[in-house]
Formats: sequence, structure tokens, C-alpha cells
Amino acid sequence: MTPYNFNMDHHWLPFTPNRSFKQDPRVFVAADGMHFTTHDGKKVLDGISSLWCVTAGHNRKPINEAIKKQLDTLDYATAFQASNDQAFKAAEMIANMAPGDLNKVLFCNSGSEAADTSLKVALAYHRARGEGHRNVFIGRERGYHGVGFGGMSVGGIPANRKAYGTALLPRVDHLRFIHDPVNHAYIHNQEPVWQEDILLELENRILPLHDASNIAAVIVEPVAGSAGWYLPPQGYLKRLREICDKHGILLIFDEVITGFGRMGVNFGADYYGVVPDMLNFAKGVTNGVIPMGGVICSDRIYNTMMKANEGAPEHAIEFFHGYTYSGHPVACAAAIATLTLFKEEKLFERAGQMGTVLGDAMHRGLKSLPTVIGIRSLGLAGAVEMASIPGSPGKRAYDIFMTCFHNGVLVRPAGENIVLCPPFIVEKEHIDRMVNVVADAIRKHA
Repeated sequence: MTPYNFNMDHHWLPFTPNRSFKQDPRVFVAADGMHFTTHDGKKVLDGISSLWCVTAGHNRKPINEAIKKQLDTLDYATAFQASNDQAFKAAEMIANMAPGDLNKVLFCNSGSEAADTSLKVALAYHRARGEGHRNVFIGRERGYHGVGFGGMSVGGIPANRKAYGTALLPRVDHLRFIHDPVNHAYIHNQEPVWQEDILLELENRILPLHDASNIAAVIVEPVAGSAGWYLPPQGYLKRLREICDKHGILLIFDEVITGFGRMGVNFGADYYGVVPDMLNFAKGVTNGVIPMGGVICSDRIYNTMMKANEGAPEHAIEFFHGYTYSGHPVACAAAIATLTLFKEEKLFERAGQMGTVLGDAMHRGLKSLPTVIGIRSLGLAGAVEMASIPGSPGKRAYDIFMTCFHNGVLVRPAGENIVLCPPFIVEKEHIDRMVNVVADAIRKHA
């Protein structure tokens, strides 16, 4: 193996088995288009947009040049009591893409910060309208909303929560998970139709238990991305919107994964025809090259917060929240260039077209393989689910991930799933290679 020109003793890797990493390191040193180059000179096909981020492909010159130009013009400026021109321009572009009256953008630096920001907005909004007793949040089983304490609390992935105990928010409940492995194990480019109303639990158990008048917000991913690309039942999000409206509860969509083209349209909200009160974003907004996240809030929320402070002194701050790097000028320049590139190259439309190709290939090439118990595909993403090894949950998917990597394809293990979510520039030959490598790895570890 090629000697390293770096020391691996000091970096604690996130969401990674650090004990074994050094025995078989996976270190990228360059990237271009659809491929990475590793420290030992191998090419690896990026089958996951580098964790849902690099949707326009790697090393895109318009984005790179925008960043370089911004660094030479305004490298950084405080976001408190001042701002910068790029932040206003990026906010306008994002608001113009958002559905309905989602017109006010609060910038942060990640999806985790966006989740916690949206929860804080919900509490502050209800307090501003005289209902400060609304402090219960509703998440969903197996939902992912980052690793802040707020996001972990409303999130529903057990491994992310189990070590933190009473430090999690106390007044939180969770909706039932949205997958039916018996009747809808295999889904391709359609919404599963359930025979039962999965949201009856919300109306008949959760709302009465907490009293609906105490609930501040419901937060869900339109598609459960981090858990393994699980699709909501037909009409689920519309019905959830109706229930929230009936009881004065805010609805938050976490679109860190589904936002900016993954579903073939601007947002998952557009795909499902439902406008939330807040929409969280991150990842693809800058093509992953500079950290950025944010929350797009409705005019109603913003106006209520401003009106509640009409009698306050002019220097009084309406919402005590923000981050040092909120609306960072270089991140905003990257976002402007990325969103412009999306539009010029019609990449969202392309994602929708190539999503059909990906789904077709996954169902055709993986469905009959040993241990496979489900495949779900919608938009430019898909997941194949395998039976768990008794006593070793997640090991089969991890072993498949490792085998795929050694065969030149980066995939994502998520529980018992292998997820594919390539950049929007993906070609059919890339998809065929991804699916063939995954198929061989599944056979090897059956």
C-alpha cells in the first residue's frame, strides 16, 4: 500500500468505526466530475453525491471561481448588527425557489443547526402570539434531524439518542414510522397506497395525550432519507398539513436531503404539493463545497415576530438567535453560483429523468438477489434493503459498503440498507456500474 504523507493519529472521524479505519483507510485526495481519487491513486465513483451534497458533480468551475472571486473581494463579515451583499442575494434566490409564502431565510451552517433553529423559531413564534405554553414537539420514528440536542430529541434513530438520556428535550413525542415492509417492500417511482390511516395515531393518541393546545410543531422529512430512503404513504403529508392547521400546530419539513432537486423539482414540498410553515435546508445548496444551512420561514411567522415587538425600543432584537457564520459571504457566493448552475444546466429536470433510470436499474438488477427483502426508489435516489444477520445488525450492509469501495464505487450503508443517490450529472453507464458492483457485493455477503 502507498505510504501516507499524513498522520492519522489525531483526527477523530464522525459516524465512523475509528478502531478499524486505520487498518483499511478510505482517504480522498482529489475529485472531479463523478469520481474521487484516493490517497493510493485509485478512482472511486461517487454513488452518493458525497452524502447527498455534491449534486452538480465535483470540481465545478463556476462554483470554484465564484468562491475565489468572493475571497478576493470580501472574505468575511459579521452577521450581527450588519450583513453582506451576498447574503441578501442568496436569500432572495432561495426564497424565490421556495413554495407558497416561504420568503424569509435564516442562515446557519448545517442541517443540524437548521433543525435546532426551526425548533427555536417555533417556540418564539408561539410566545410572540401569546401561546408560550406550546412547547411540545412531535418528530417521527427513525427520523433524522441532525446531531444537536434539539434535532436528536425530535429525531427517531435510536443509536443517535441512546447515550444522551435526560439531556434530550423532555416534551417530545414521535409519530409512527412510515414503512410497511409487508405490502410495500418494493416501490418504484410511486407513492405507496396504505389501507389504513397511519396518522390516526396522531389524532387519537398523541394529540389527546399532550393536549393539542400544548404542541408547538411537528417536524418530518418528506422522505425519510438518512434512515434509508423510506417513502411516505400517498396523501400522508397533505393529511399531516390538515391536522396541523386544525390545531394551530406549525409544520416543519426537514429538506436537507430532499431539497434542491433530488426529487426532480425544487423541494419535496413541491413534489408532494404541501407547503410547510418552515423548510430546513443544507447540503446541496452550495454543492457541498462550503458549509451552509438555513430555515425558510413563512411570512406569517416573520410578521408575527416583528409585530410582537412593535412597542419595543428600536434597538431591541426580535429574535435572540444566530451563528457567527450565518450568511457567510463565501458560502453565499457558493450558493448563488450553485443555484445558477442548477438552473442553467437544468439539473433538477435531469435528476427527475435519471431517477427513472436509477430505479429501473436497481429493481431489475437487485430484486432477485439473495438476502434482498426490499427496494425503494423515487427521484434520483434508491435503497436496497437486506435481511439482517442475526445478532449483528448493520453488519451485512457495512460489509457490502466496504466491498463496493474496494471495487471502485462509494455507496452508503444505512442500517440494513445500501443507498444510491448520485450527483445529477450521472450517466447511464455510471448507474449500470453502481448497480452491478452492488449486486456482486450482495452476492458475496449473502
